[in-house]
Amino acid sequence: MKIALLAQFYPPVIGGEERHVRNLAHYLHDHHDVVVITQGPAGGEQLREGVRVRTVQPATASLPMLYSEPDRTYAPPAPDPRMTVALRRLIREEQPDVVHAHNWIVNSVLPSRRSANVPVVLTLHDYSHACATKRYMRADVEVCSGPAPARCLSCCRVHYGTVVGTATYTANLAGQRLRRRHVDQIIAVSRAVARHNRLDDLGVPYEVIPNFVPDDLLTKMAGVSSPPEGLVSEGYILFVGDLSAEKGVDVLLAAYQRLPLPRLPLLMVGRRTTSTPRELPEGATIAEAWDHPRVVQAFAHAAFAVAPSIWPDPCPTVVLEAMAAGRAVVTTPLGGIADMVRQDREGLVVAPGDATGLADALERLSKDRGYRDELGTAGRARVHRYLASTVLPRIEQVYTHLVHGR
Repeated sequence: MKIALLAQFYPPVIGGEERHVRNLAHYLHDHHDVVVITQGPAGGEQLREGVRVRTVQPATASLPMLYSEPDRTYAPPAPDPRMTVALRRLIREEQPDVVHAHNWIVNSVLPSRRSANVPVVLTLHDYSHACATKRYMRADVEVCSGPAPARCLSCCRVHYGTVVGTATYTANLAGQRLRRRHVDQIIAVSRAVARHNRLDDLGVPYEVIPNFVPDDLLTKMAGVSSPPEGLVSEGYILFVGDLSAEKGVDVLLAAYQRLPLPRLPLLMVGRRTTSTPRELPEGATIAEAWDHPRVVQAFAHAAFAVAPSIWPDPCPTVVLEAMAAGRAVVTTPLGGIADMVRQDREGLVVAPGDATGLADALERLSKDRGYRDELGTAGRARVHRYLASTVLPRIEQVYTHLVHGR
């Protein structure tokens, strides 16, 4: 089977979604003909880690002022005219059996879908079908109660600015209609993504299929011989992710400050953002720009991990990586995390934004090594349902059903 994977970014640009698409491409490449189509220089083509990658340049690349990160030109919520033309040409050249798009880049391939006569699968990694800010958060402090025109428009204007926010909201309404008419199958990475995007009401077949981690991650975690330099095995608490308010970093630091001295060091690995605290309590350290092998090393020797998100994180891979390392997780019951970690089973679950409750959980696991080992063992067993060997056949089954149906 020939599969075209569409993603707005692809490694070396890296994040949770990009890592997922990269892993998906490599696993599919073992049994199928795979081409990745992503944003980049017009007409670009190269081999990246054995996978063919072709690049298209969106019209929005000439408007860097629209984005908070000018080097990351996000796919728009409606068809990008330049990208639509380029994708029509590439689909004609590649002749794939199925197109599997990820998030908003799908909008630019849908105008060509019928003429190309190729089924389109859309994976939703966030809330971008229903929410133009993609985050399903109200005023950046609470989970949204659901879409409503006035509320959504106001939220978009705050998030993007008045002009861009109005345009983004309006464009996403048009994109919703396009996706409803022309997407053949939707994959939601968690039950929360399906629920908040209101897929039950969309009229498009969908299935909840989570993100996955490679099978060999289990052996890699077990084979790491030493912790990162300057740290003691099982002698530190680990946070991995963007150092942002929505990831709960400020709540984490407030909770950590409440722990009695002496306390385990807190290692925070991730990218600084505009909401990253400037001052850290004694014992907390920020590490930036770590490659994935070093992150694996950190998970393998942490006492336990913490993921105190205050937003409904759709399906955070870092939680799966902590579980693969056999580490207990202190987290919140939001988004896809609710599918992964159960209270007193794989970790401790606290209310989002509750610094006192988070401090109590951190202190409990810091003091009780036997209990955290028990939780970590359960997490390592549960993560098998999120391994590539378990998840990939479900995705391939979606492809097969659509291709044979045609």
